[in-house]
Amino acid sequence: MMTLKKLALRAVFAGTAVLGLGLGTAQAALPIQHWTLANGAKIYLVATNALPIVDVQVDFDAGSRRDPAPQAGLASTTSAMVEKGVRAGKNGEPALDQNALGEAWADLGASFDVSAGTDRMSYSLRTLSDPALLGKAVALASREIGEPSFPDDVWLRERERINASIKESNTKPATIAGRAFAQAVYGVHPYGQEVTEETLARIDTAAMRQRYQQLIVPCRAKLSIVGAVTRAEAESVATTLLSRLPTTDSCAALPAIAPVAALAAPKDERIPFDSAQAHVFIGQPGYPRKDPDHFALTLGNYVLGGGGFVSRLTNEVREKRGLTYSIYSGFAPGLDAGAFRVGFQTRPDQAEEAVKMSREVLAKFVAEGPTESELKAAKDNLIGGFPLLLDSNRKLIGNVANIAWHDLPLDYLDTWTTRMNAVTAADIKAAFARKLQPQRMVTVVVGGK
Repeated sequence: MMTLKKLALRAVFAGTAVLGLGLGTAQAALPIQHWTLANGAKIYLVATNALPIVDVQVDFDAGSRRDPAPQAGLASTTSAMVEKGVRAGKNGEPALDQNALGEAWADLGASFDVSAGTDRMSYSLRTLSDPALLGKAVALASREIGEPSFPDDVWLRERERINASIKESNTKPATIAGRAFAQAVYGVHPYGQEVTEETLARIDTAAMRQRYQQLIVPCRAKLSIVGAVTRAEAESVATTLLSRLPTTDSCAALPAIAPVAALAAPKDERIPFDSAQAHVFIGQPGYPRKDPDHFALTLGNYVLGGGGFVSRLTNEVREKRGLTYSIYSGFAPGLDAGAFRVGFQTRPDQAEEAVKMSREVLAKFVAEGPTESELKAAKDNLIGGFPLLLDSNRKLIGNVANIAWHDLPLDYLDTWTTRMNAVTAADIKAAFARKLQPQRMVTVVVGGK
């Protein structure tokens, strides 16, 4: 039987999908408050009473770029194992396995998730703001953050499951193309690392515990909080969430990671594969998220291949020549230069023609930039859709966490429209010329003979 508390929570959480924050006219009404705790953790708070819920995201520099190459996949497997159980608590709480944790979260009507990307490991908590429920949810989340048990028997079972998934994925042309593209673009940089059967076999719970001890420490935490809490309540939440992690006397900087190297020459890779469609990627290293060209590159990419059916690539490669059903381009900026990529599928016998045409469209755009009419259409779409990126707690926490992680200005959301509007066609042309070199890109084609 579902309790009244769970029914209420379901109704409130469902409402977040259509939450109106009024940002189109009053963005300044939701300022981001920022301060640093005594333990070094950085807090970013947006206090809003639109709904009685609280979203929290805690980020650490513990993504896959910190994985030792022989143990690629350590970040993702560690994050998955955090949710498999907690050891007996320092305050006398009993140990909890995965099933007990699931029941505890269900009883609270709250949710807690852990994930790892290329740059960061993230903990996400969502709960009602009622003080009794909030306190219990934060206390339970603090145990998962600070006291994961990393049970060996569970890991052995999980490793078998992941291994089977890797084997199955390796039979797909998309997997082969993605791996070849990443290795060609990034070389030895950690951004190009990928978990394999070999690296998975070298990962054990001892490696997870060691990694956790080194990287998940309070002084390196960035906490983003959105919801119906005051600053004092937010500080209490943040302090409690990190309270079970070991304290450190100093917070030495983590080892620097060498930047992604630019491509010195083009790379062309054709991989035979018996499939109905050839999978094609064309690209190169892009730019870090903090790059001042970000707005110009975002607008320009919408015109080039990010705008779906109104993009140049779609018009030239699909509409005029029928070489593919869909084609896209995009940047993936991170702490370092994530890849720029053009991607599509086509019949193997059409692959060379489709590659040739895509390269021509790309080179022409880099050389000439957008037309004024293309630029206006891109601005109308992106600026007009901006409020939809902020119309729920869940979307807003993502934006605040992005600001926190990349050290963007606290007024970033307030000035977004103005900065996007200020971009000119000349700005886009110059930005693309600085970032992309069509004559030195990677091309990977998987499919055909």
